[in-house]
Amino acid sequence: MAITHPQGLRPHMAARATAPVVAPTLGPVSSKILPSLLVLGVAYTVGSYVRSQLTREAGTMDRIFSQQNTPEVEEARKRSLQVEANGDPRNNLLNFLGWS
Repeated sequence: MAITHPQGLRPHMAARATAPVVAPTLGPVSSKILPSLLVLGVAYTVGSYVRSQLTREAGTMDRIFSQQNTPEVEEARKRSLQVEANGDPRNNLLNFLGWS
């Protein structure tokens, strides 16, 4: 004897009762530490990437400028920037990106 559907159709599968899906809960310590570790990990990863890119670009710029640092170019730079009167802008406190 087959099970009949109220509308006269016979279902191919028997109906099953399923329990509701319950997500696992984290403990109070894990719920506070895990997000903090995640944020620190992401910040470290982004910082490492930015640092590597800045190092790579600095190396590229150093190679480009080392080809142009001839005595004639340095003398023209000193004249145009008036290094004797105003001081060398390379030694300025605001030029912290040029420190290595």
